[in-house]
Amino acid sequence: MVANAARQRAGLDTRALVFTADMYGLPLDQLAELQGGITVRQARALVARWARDGLAESERLGPGPAWVWLTRSGLRACGVRYSAGPPALARLAHIRAVTAVRLAFEAASGYREASGYWRSERRLRARLGGRVGTRDHLPDAEVHWPDGTAVSWAGECWAIEAELTAKTVARTTAIMRELLARTGDYGCAAAEARVPGLPPRHTSVIYLCSPAATGTVLRARDALGSLGARIEVRALPPGADMPTAPAPTVPTRAAPARTAPDLTAPDLTAPPTWTAS
Repeated sequence: MVANAARQRAGLDTRALVFTADMYGLPLDQLAELQGGITVRQARALVARWARDGLAESERLGPGPAWVWLTRSGLRACGVRYSAGPPALARLAHIRAVTAVRLAFEAASGYREASGYWRSERRLRARLGGRVGTRDHLPDAEVHWPDGTAVSWAGECWAIEAELTAKTVARTTAIMRELLARTGDYGCAAAEARVPGLPPRHTSVIYLCSPAATGTVLRARDALGSLGARIEVRALPPGADMPTAPAPTVPTRAAPARTAPDLTAPDLTAPPTWTAS
């Protein structure tokens, strides 16, 4: 029993270490969720063990729980060639939002049953050798659905975009066009990136949006005309927002409540509305 428990713990650690590497780093509450809903205190103890083994470092980088990231030794143990170091402060909110999307996907029964595979932006960037040219917009992730599973979208690849703040409609439309037109894998020769007549790499693009970004994304999709049918717009899942520092209490008159449109699908892996049943 003890040996089995140790092997199980080692397996969970390996998955969590690779997950942490792929996402640049994790706040401890999301690490706790990844580990099956353990407490933040238990996640902190796990990270302390990683740190003793030289695999990870941890520090409070902003409001909310501390973050953890892998050291060079930790990355080497995961078999990846990423640069070691803490996640960039300017990207913490975005990393948290994308991580929340990944956790929501991986918690869905349809994702597991269809053997879905999350390919992180960091893995895509590594294929480019860290160099992203003007011709390459990297999605926040790709979700791959292998052939041979009993779902209508088997064999597809979806591009994932988490939008916290609104870009311009023109910029968002240009990104959508690029993602929808791409035919080659990231890191391929420039001539293979978009080849007329070949099937698109991304069957669909899933936008997970904050209320602040939703309007711009919807307008950009509408600007694509019929091409926009391959764009799905949904709300960011719970837990995507960065914790904020407590603000001073100032008595104010409450503003009228505003109801945002409900864009959340019951299951992130539900078939997009354009997929034939």
